[in-house]
Amino acid sequence: MREDQMTSGDGGYLIAPDPDAVRLTRAVRGVDHEGREQDIAVVEERPLTIYLNGQEIVTAMTIGDYPEYLALGFLRNQGMLRDGEAVTGVDYDDELEVVVVRTDRPTDHEEKLKKKTRTSGCAVGTVFGDMMEGLEGLRLPQAEVRTSWLYALADRINRTPSLYLTAGAIHGTVLCRQDRPLVYMEDVGRHNAVDKVAGWMLREGADPADKILYTTGRLTSEMVIKCAHMGIPVLASRSGFTAWGVEIAQQVGLTLIGRMRGRRFMCLAGEDRLVRDADAAGPDEDRRHQRKGRDLSEEKT
Repeated sequence: MREDQMTSGDGGYLIAPDPDAVRLTRAVRGVDHEGREQDIAVVEERPLTIYLNGQEIVTAMTIGDYPEYLALGFLRNQGMLRDGEAVTGVDYDDELEVVVVRTDRPTDHEEKLKKKTRTSGCAVGTVFGDMMEGLEGLRLPQAEVRTSWLYALADRINRTPSLYLTAGAIHGTVLCRQDRPLVYMEDVGRHNAVDKVAGWMLREGADPADKILYTTGRLTSEMVIKCAHMGIPVLASRSGFTAWGVEIAQQVGLTLIGRMRGRRFMCLAGEDRLVRDADAAGPDEDRRHQRKGRDLSEEKT
């Protein structure tokens, strides 16, 4: 089901995590703090090599779901797929663990590949040296973000069955519109999860102007840059910020919201978009939220 086919009363995701999907986790036997043996679910990692036409671009460590979206989103966010460029094919070989993206024009990214650098991100965390290109003069579309939407999104997303709740060691990214989560992607690296969302948007032709991107990961420079390249005006996270991420968000006019806990958050850029239409939580609710988070963490240790 596409975004434009959803009705205002449809609370369902277009794509949601499937913790029971085969190959995403496997049972591993261990010993707990009391010396008792037990099996726990552990997230799988596997390599995925991405080609653009005949050129090998990168090998990413990923959980292996939605490889086509991951490839498209990675290439789009790295500037290797340009706006309006026709993608003529996306082929995935499960045995070789390879995705080949084909376009209607020849490509040669040898110079770009020479300039790739390692970022602070987990898993692949690879960014190419000219990724800042295209941000000069960029101003993201005007939009509003209501605090009632943020509270509803955080509550819904945190209660959605996911690999994070089943096994941990995973990051999630959710494409949202107002108070409704639409596409929820997970991966071992937060950058991969964002790229999967970007790939879905590219393939489906989704309009970014009215969207919110919610992530469980840190709000680093690369996360902000990817969100800006995707054209999404609001980026929110339960985690914190880096200074460069904040500077870039201020430069491009992105609303950057982090440290979301209960009904508390910090906005370090784009505060003018915020509409405070819901009361902040009282101290009792905040304590309940924090206690629930601690209980969940203890269950996973």
